[in-house]
Amino acid sequence: MESRSLRYFVAVAEELNFARAAERLGISAPPLSRAIRKLEQDLGIVLFERTTHSVALTPAGEVLLAEARIALDALQAAGRRAQRAAATDPKLILAIKADGDAGLLEAILARFAAEPEARPVTVRLSGWGEQVRLLREGEADAALLYGPFDQTGLDAEVVTVEPRLAAIPVTHPLAARDDITLADLALPGVEPGNSHGLCRYLDMIMERHAIADLAQLLALVELGKLVTLLPESVTSRYPRPGVLYRTVPDAPAATLFIAWPQQSRSTATAALVRAATSVAPVPEAAA
Repeated sequence: MESRSLRYFVAVAEELNFARAAERLGISAPPLSRAIRKLEQDLGIVLFERTTHSVALTPAGEVLLAEARIALDALQAAGRRAQRAAATDPKLILAIKADGDAGLLEAILARFAAEPEARPVTVRLSGWGEQVRLLREGEADAALLYGPFDQTGLDAEVVTVEPRLAAIPVTHPLAARDDITLADLALPGVEPGNSHGLCRYLDMIMERHAIADLAQLLALVELGKLVTLLPESVTSRYPRPGVLYRTVPDAPAATLFIAWPQQSRSTATAALVRAATSVAPVPEAAA
């Protein structure tokens, strides 16, 4: 199966229209249609249900679409990594969201610098949830990020685990209490031990309020617009007069990972992973 066939297939699968897909690819519709039919013949399966007025993916086509995207991303990423490896002064690129290192970045880089395989590190600051994309597209060699996240095509190791604290405005009814529970907070979909539910809640408030960074998030908490949970390392570095941080014993813990592409064979990346996983103790249950 050639990469060109996969590119053609993905274009049709995303457009569900041969004419639009052909225009997007810069070719005419007839050769595109022939290429898709040949792909179906080579695989011995039907990828699209075609009628006079519509094109729809079959179940087999849905599976191939997901796999083809991964394969094409991997090809592009391989090219980018090869280009960077050929540079006269190759560097490691570490993707990280600002304040998403549990306060360990400096220690990790210092430990890495002592490794025989060490090379210069460029820290690439990324937005909310961007690190996985940067790894898959070959724009980063490794990333520090909090779980959960989609690990398809990636390997990951736990760096540290820390509690999450509630960030509430000083005017909140729970402000007088030192300890509160998730039931008290009543955050939609957030339950004890359910990190995925918390992740969905965080995604929801980030999108609803168009939040770009931590400063905006805390400003909205201060204004009484929302309540959230933050890793303890973040709360210790960002005191605000209008925000109170309270322990929530049953809140899902914040697990910091270092992740890298599964196909990576870089000894420098491996050394960075060793450095990251050796700077902080990890509770046995999370290891």
